[in-house]
Amino acid sequence: MFMDFYKDKKVLITGHTGFKGSWMCRVLVNAGAKVTGYALEPEDPSLFELAGLAKDIEHIEGDVRDLGHLKEVFEKTKPEIVIHMAAQPIVRESYKDPVLTYGTNVMGTVNVLECVRLTDCVRSFVNVTTDKVYLNREWQWGYRENEELNGYDPYSNSKSCSELVTSSYKKSFFADRDVAISTCRAGNVLGGGDFATDRIIPDCVRALEAGEEVVIRNPHSTRPYQHVLEPVCAYLMIAASQYEDPSKAGSYNVGPNDDGCYETGELVKLFCEKWNSLGTDKKASFRCEGDGGPHEANFLRLDCSLIKSVFGWKPKWDLDKTMEKITEWTKIFLEGGDVGSVMDSQIKEYLS
Repeated sequence: MFMDFYKDKKVLITGHTGFKGSWMCRVLVNAGAKVTGYALEPEDPSLFELAGLAKDIEHIEGDVRDLGHLKEVFEKTKPEIVIHMAAQPIVRESYKDPVLTYGTNVMGTVNVLECVRLTDCVRSFVNVTTDKVYLNREWQWGYRENEELNGYDPYSNSKSCSELVTSSYKKSFFADRDVAISTCRAGNVLGGGDFATDRIIPDCVRALEAGEEVVIRNPHSTRPYQHVLEPVCAYLMIAASQYEDPSKAGSYNVGPNDDGCYETGELVKLFCEKWNSLGTDKKASFRCEGDGGPHEANFLRLDCSLIKSVFGWKPKWDLDKTMEKITEWTKIFLEGGDVGSVMDSQIKEYLS
C-alpha cells in the first residue's frame, strides 16, 4: 500500500549513499518517488555506485553539519517527506573520533530539524536512530520505547542525544504545525551491499574475497538481526502513515521477533553454510579470536509490540531467509554481475 502512496512524492533522504540509504533509494525509485539524496561522497566500494543510483535520483553531496548548505537544498527541492539517516554509525569508530561522531549524529540532527522547521512544505519527518539508544542493563527481555535513553559508547550515546533533540524540537516548534515527527530504533541490519568496517557480514565478504577465514571477535554477543528491507520498509510505512494521519507519529522499535536474536558465532556459521551450499570455488570458514577491543554491549533485544499494534506490522524474513538473500547478492557481486537487478528482485519478493 505504501508503494502507491510514494508515486510522485518529493522525498529527501540524508545519508542516502550509505548501506540502508541505498536500499531505501532503490525502493523509492521503484515506487516512482521523486528522491533527493543528501550525503557525503560514497565510499569505495559503495552499494550506491554499484547499483547506479545516482542516475535515478537527485544526488547531492554534502555534510549534515553544514547548516547553510542544507538550508539551500531544502529551499530548492521543497521535500514533502524527510527521512534522516546520515550518521557516523560504527561503535569502534566512535571511540577513535568521538567529536566527529557527536558532531554528525547530534548537530546533524539539529540541522536537519532546523531545516524542517524553516520549510513549510515538509509534512512527515522520520529520524532513524538505533536499538543502542537504550541504557543497556544486559537483561533478557526486550527494551520498550519508554525505557531510559542513555547509550554507553559515544556512538550509542550520540544517538540517544539525537532522540532527545528530536523530542525537544517536536515539543518546542511543531506542537501546532502540520508536521508529523517520528523516531525509529532499528536492530542490527543485514543485507547485500554492506561494506562497512567492523561489521560482521562485511567482514565475512572481505574474508571470502581474500581467501581467508572469517575472524569473530565476540562470538557470544547477541543481537536482534534483520534483513535491511525490514526496517527500510517500516520507515517508509511510518512516514506515509503519519503523513496522512499525524496521530500515528511516535517513537518505534523496529526489529525481529524474539526468536530473531542470535549470537554472532551462530550468524557467521549460518553465513558459511549458506555460502558453501552454493557450490562456488571459494569456501567460507571462520575462527574465534578476541582482540581486546573497546566495550560493546553483550546482549540486546527489542520489544516491537508498539509498531505491531499501531500499524499491524510484522517481520517477514527470518534469519535463514535473510542469509539466503545475502549470499545470493554476494555471489552476483563477486562474479561482477548486476547487483541492482538482484536488489530489485529481492525488493519485489519482499513486498509481495
